[in-house]
Amino acid sequence: MRFDGKTAIVTGSSRGLGKAIAEKLGILGANVVLTGTSETVFNTAAELEAKGIKAAAIVGDVRNAEDVKNMILKAVDTFGGVDILINNAGITKDKPMAMMSEDDWDTVLDINLKGCFLCTKAAAKLMIKKRYGRIINVSSVAGAYGNPGQANYSASKGGMIGLTKTTAKELAPRGITCNAVTPGLIESDMTEILPEDLKQKYLEKIALGRFGTPEDVANVVAFLASDEAGYITGQVIDIDGGLVM
Repeated sequence: MRFDGKTAIVTGSSRGLGKAIAEKLGILGANVVLTGTSETVFNTAAELEAKGIKAAAIVGDVRNAEDVKNMILKAVDTFGGVDILINNAGITKDKPMAMMSEDDWDTVLDINLKGCFLCTKAAAKLMIKKRYGRIINVSSVAGAYGNPGQANYSASKGGMIGLTKTTAKELAPRGITCNAVTPGLIESDMTEILPEDLKQKYLEKIALGRFGTPEDVANVVAFLASDEAGYITGQVIDIDGGLVM
């Protein structure tokens, strides 16, 4: 799997999962454009460049069509185009449904789902012209199976699955694939601060007996972005260590 000469945009890549995906693609030869909502995205890009990765960064909000347009232009101006889009940007605002405000609902749906739509629409215009592209949407097992306290998040991630399948069907005739990955419990700041008893409770539900790592997800994303996965589209791949089977 090599991505020499190809350019990938990874949204929400200042840290965590998005950073791991950008780094994986960059190590395999891709030019990577990182996006985030704060200036820290530039520090992440500099970090990757220090490892020999060709990286650029831009601050923007995926909910804003003008910001999304600028993300695409950044990739075109810096590296000449867009071959791969990773829709990773997302947030949570967890509460029981009875206590969830309209703002909690709207913000999560706008960033997670509308952002995915806007980025896909913008990138696809360039991919259609060259009849090549890879789009990978980072959804969640919550999008397929639900999760108490995450009505907004589950709905947004479920919506991403539907969007993935429609995108795959619409763009397949143009040589563009679109797939989704659905991570389970992945090591993060959130899992680090869990009380030991709660952590153990979660681990007991995972067949492999451990939380996933950002690298576990990045490895699958890289495969789906590669030419080796050229006959795979419209698929949803759980990356959860056997949490849901």
